Amino acid sequence: QVQLVESGGGLVQPGGSLRLSCATSGRIFSIYHMGWYRQAPGKQRELVTNITTSGRANHADSVKGRFLISRDIAKNTVYLQMNSLKPEDTGVYFCNARASSFPTVSYWGQGTQVTVSA
Repeated sequence: QVQLVESGGGLVQPGGSLRLSCATSGRIFSIYHMGWYRQAPGKQRELVTNITTSGRANHADSVKGRFLISRDIAKNTVYLQMNSLKPEDTGVYFCNARASSFPTVSYWGQGTQVTVSA
């Protein structure tokens, strides 16, 4: 079973930076696509960015040029570097692992709070 543990959230002022980490339970990157989602109060959980088993990354339009997903395969860890943070980036950020083949099961971390406020 895949286990995911996020860390690195906190309070930051607009324009600041944070790096989130997602520690995984093993060498899963060849089997699972990895992603970061976020959920603001009163809103649906949305995809922020993901990276496929082949290393292809994509980002939501709202974070392009500011956020970057990356993997450290040796450490079994996924990162989300967040720069030029805006108040609208506030929310709970979740790490996700999604199987690359049938059955397409997903696993979620517990979430980490990111608050961007002046």
